[in-house]
Amino acid sequence: MTDNPSLLNNPNLDDWLIILPDGDIEARSGKVDVGQRISTALAIIVSEEMDVDLEHIQIAPPATIGFPDEGMTTGSNSIEQSGHALRRAAATARRHLIGIAVEKFGAPAECLNIKDGLIGVTGTNQTINFAELMDGGGFGIPVDPNAPLKPTEDHRWIGNAATPRHMTEFVTGAFSYVHDMALPGMLHARPIRPPHANAQLIDFDPKVTAQLTGDGIIIVRNGSFAALAGEDEYALIKAARRLAETAEWDLGDGLDTEDVFQRLRDNEHLSLPVVDGTPVDDPAPALRDPPPDAAQTLSARYERPYVMHATIGPSAGMAVCTDTGIEVWTHSQGIHSFRASAAEALGVAPDTLTVHHALGAGCYGHNGADDAAFDAVLIARAIPGRPVLLKWTREDEHAWEPYGSCMAAETRASINAAGQIIQWSQDTYSDTHRGRPRPDPGGDGPARLLGARYLSDPARAFSAKPTMTRQGGLHRNLDPYYDFPDTRLVKHLVRDLPLRTSALRCLGAHVNVFALESFIDELARAAKIDALAFRLNHLSDRRAKTVLNACAEAIGWGDVAAEGHGLGLAFARYTNSKTYAAVGVDLSVDDAAQVHLNRVVIAADAGEVIDRAGLSAQLEGGFLQAASWTLYEQVTFDESGITSRDWDTYPILRFDNVPDIETILMERPGDAPLGAGEAVGGPAAGAIANAIFNATQIRMRRMPFTPDMIRAAAAADTN
Repeated sequence: MTDNPSLLNNPNLDDWLIILPDGDIEARSGKVDVGQRISTALAIIVSEEMDVDLEHIQIAPPATIGFPDEGMTTGSNSIEQSGHALRRAAATARRHLIGIAVEKFGAPAECLNIKDGLIGVTGTNQTINFAELMDGGGFGIPVDPNAPLKPTEDHRWIGNAATPRHMTEFVTGAFSYVHDMALPGMLHARPIRPPHANAQLIDFDPKVTAQLTGDGIIIVRNGSFAALAGEDEYALIKAARRLAETAEWDLGDGLDTEDVFQRLRDNEHLSLPVVDGTPVDDPAPALRDPPPDAAQTLSARYERPYVMHATIGPSAGMAVCTDTGIEVWTHSQGIHSFRASAAEALGVAPDTLTVHHALGAGCYGHNGADDAAFDAVLIARAIPGRPVLLKWTREDEHAWEPYGSCMAAETRASINAAGQIIQWSQDTYSDTHRGRPRPDPGGDGPARLLGARYLSDPARAFSAKPTMTRQGGLHRNLDPYYDFPDTRLVKHLVRDLPLRTSALRCLGAHVNVFALESFIDELARAAKIDALAFRLNHLSDRRAKTVLNACAEAIGWGDVAAEGHGLGLAFARYTNSKTYAAVGVDLSVDDAAQVHLNRVVIAADAGEVIDRAGLSAQLEGGFLQAASWTLYEQVTFDESGITSRDWDTYPILRFDNVPDIETILMERPGDAPLGAGEAVGGPAAGAIANAIFNATQIRMRRMPFTPDMIRAAAAADTN
């Protein structure tokens, strides 16, 4: 992987590794840990290549100064990019240190050995540690992308059990998050939000503002952006509630409540063909007639509403403005992009902002972290010299985070008399999945920051451009991994939908794979072929077949399901280049149309496994999150604003429906590690839908699969 962008952009070894005075090694990554255990995996990699015990590897929280810029922590790229870069950096450092030791001892390299940061001469008592060799200096050399790695058979840490970083502090509640920060002279802050995204602030009640100001509350207003700051957090909460209740807003026309699924079809949209996973700037091809040898042609439409990240902890950010610049702490997944976009919105140079990553609520996508940090920056600029800690409320998070887009996928396929798919078509309709505040020409960075939209000199309205990268955005996993000889694939970026959207785990893959794997089952049934055999008949990749067979065997495929139970199976290779994942689901549907998840099997091939428990946790957590979207989640709204503002109006998967999960990992020592964090989302939805059909003979094509939706689908089938 010599074209690793992390190494191309950050070629110097000193960007990645520092030998500390006590001999510990500080590994620096531009990828942030948001609960995916990347810090543990990276520490394992460095420990392995440098022969240093794991407890002597430190992983520092990234910042925009002194750390490699690796863009955003997205797309299941952390191990493939940052892990690969640190592995080569550690291998380069090891070779460099041995070279220094050769000169120090006057002994050939083959006579030297390394054990836990000590280099010794074999057969003697001569040793020297890494810190002594470096003598307080840096490496001063580039990373060699071809530096030889430790042989797989000599691995001590990779693939073996390791205690996750900070796990004890997480479990005991001792860990400090950005929400817990406390700096001298700090103020707490709360935003005042409009009723809905299209409302504009007219004014506050002057009597209330005067009283609050007299009580020591600072009111910050810039256009329709408004917030309060004060030293006492509880007093501030009460003040914010009181001020919000007396605010006067121009509500305009409110939110458009026309059916979003109809709007996905009818609104203006930009349509592009997708070839080998990549959009092409050509007219979208028309749907052709079925081929002459088609025995059957089927079509179906699959849909998902808007869904949230639904982080358990609301977002927060800290900022302080001084004469030398602005310092920010945020749980953003893209601190460099945030810095550039915030600087552009403020009209200042990016190097006047220093952004630190501080752990907050994880979400695997673009939740309110960037917006909360920018809110804090706006307030800190109005109150220079005082650190400002701003926290969103649960209502703020539910009502104002960027959502995962509503989507629709229309499929059509023809099968021949032998049960082979001979023609495949899929059109996927969606808003953007790329609303993160990344610096793009024309002011797109500021346009993606919530607070910048409400300033007296607001950022322009954001208009998404189509993502043209391979397997990006709404066309992620639109291209089937199966061996279909004739495919027509079209992405449709839909304009003027009512809610703000951005990246949510899996991006378009959740719906694209849900549609593909549901339709595969429908086609297998039409061909009167077992659904597992039907999939295997259309796969040539041996590794894909291996995970499917392992999952099917473990879930009991082919056995008679228990009474009232249904079995479902689904497969995908995430982005057609990362982890292979097959999901098997055993569920039941009761008389009230409630879905009960009984047992789940995940079989995955992620190449070489670095952190076995971490990989399993990612796969299992990915299933649970996708199951929650699939069975429960839906953003609701009316003309007055978002109505799903708490856990009652936006239900998620609860502990009483968490199934037993068995995870099977393929052993691939020595192979390249493959990104795994988003591999299960699409197959989870497909397997659940297929299992519901197996249990009830009701085909679910619109999420979420609530009792009301199941009854509606049953009634539609009857009619």
